[in-house]
Amino acid sequence: MSAPLEKLLRDARIDLILSRIEKDESVIDELINYLDSDSRSIKFNSIHALGLLGQKSINGVSKVINCLEDIDWSICREAARTLGNIGTSAKEAVSKLSFLLDDKEASIRKEAAIALGKIKNPTPESILSLIKALDDDDGEVRTEAVKALGEIGSDASEAIPHLMKSLKDINWTVRTASAQSISQIGKGSIKAIPDLLKALEDDDWRVRFRVVNTLVEIGEPVIPHLTEILDSKKVIVKKEVVETLGEMKISNETLIDKMSKLLFDRHESVRGKTADALRSIGKHAIPALLKAYEKSKTKMKIIILSALGGIGTEAKEALPMIINILTTREQEIEYIPSFTTKLRRAILTFLKDPFKKRASVRVEAARALGRIGVDSEYALHALETALNDTKGNVRREAALAIGKLGLIAEAAIPSLIKALKDENRDVRWRSSEALGIIGVNTEAVISNLNNLIHDKCDYVCESAILAIDNLTEQ
Repeated sequence: MSAPLEKLLRDARIDLILSRIEKDESVIDELINYLDSDSRSIKFNSIHALGLLGQKSINGVSKVINCLEDIDWSICREAARTLGNIGTSAKEAVSKLSFLLDDKEASIRKEAAIALGKIKNPTPESILSLIKALDDDDGEVRTEAVKALGEIGSDASEAIPHLMKSLKDINWTVRTASAQSISQIGKGSIKAIPDLLKALEDDDWRVRFRVVNTLVEIGEPVIPHLTEILDSKKVIVKKEVVETLGEMKISNETLIDKMSKLLFDRHESVRGKTADALRSIGKHAIPALLKAYEKSKTKMKIIILSALGGIGTEAKEALPMIINILTTREQEIEYIPSFTTKLRRAILTFLKDPFKKRASVRVEAARALGRIGVDSEYALHALETALNDTKGNVRREAALAIGKLGLIAEAAIPSLIKALKDENRDVRWRSSEALGIIGVNTEAVISNLNNLIHDKCDYVCESAILAIDNLTEQ
């Protein structure tokens, strides 16, 4: 025989109560009746269970509202939470919940603010009460009041000036929520732009992150303001401005050109952020990236090539330049793993590039071609030639990139088979991997891959076996 509902409430067996309701929803009405109980535990657990039921508890709204006046603060708090969970159907509770924002118990004020945000259906009284709560002594209450105004949306437009002030709150959660709520309210967000821009200087990255998102959501009206502070003397501001413009994917050539000047900023973090932003903008940023490449030093050249590669196939206009970077005269000397050839190539390479700077640029160029040069015969030819590069890491990246070029990569199979005999284990590894990706099963491919199964390098063996499996299972 199942236990009476009263006993389950007294013992706080909420799980069993909910299970019973799943089978028979008439139990909800019984639950509502227990809101009149003189037992604190029965009353509290009844409110709690109704809150977990959410919208299904709509018939109990009036009685739950009465519980807001209970002398037991925990019952009052639970009633506020339950009304919030019931949502918009509890709109008749808005007035009393607004009054509770002045309660002496912080947890009650917090739950009242949360509930007002969930119920929405604002009144002039509730908006003013939430605005007043923005100055609450408790940080959690201020945070929830801010969030509630955001959830109410455009009907809370009069709160915009107060939320702008909250962008400077001592608590980072309040500042973050303020930026988000300004965006959610929408109406009147434009007049908050100056304060949002000031908040880009915030010491907490979480606040800056939310401010950037808010500026992006406001959209085009923000652009002139961002342009004005693009050359700010504050590093953190420049970084956040270029990130915002990148997220907005602006297409204005003049503004992109102005942004690209930050690729030469004296702060490395600004240069990196700018390259990332231009990559996010995509094809409209390609001319600026190509122009900047010519004036850049080695480290920045690599970052720009990475940005172009990140744009992908839309950056095809960059192919001639990248191909030219990757191709060297030394690659015309056939790669033969013999002492004489290796010595000759090593001396020649050292004399021309003693600090390996050019080689590191060619490595990134090969990676970029793998992303941009899909179905391009010119890209394939350049990568095949790079399999003969004097530097093993360039040959490695060339092999890997060939595998990403699609159907056209089949033409490079003989070159990749030859690369399986490279003295550099990483070149053998990536070449076998590329053959597996290309997926052409021929006797020559399988035979040469089989020769690597007992390679002295474990991951080369594994890659060869995997490639053979991929080819033979097709």
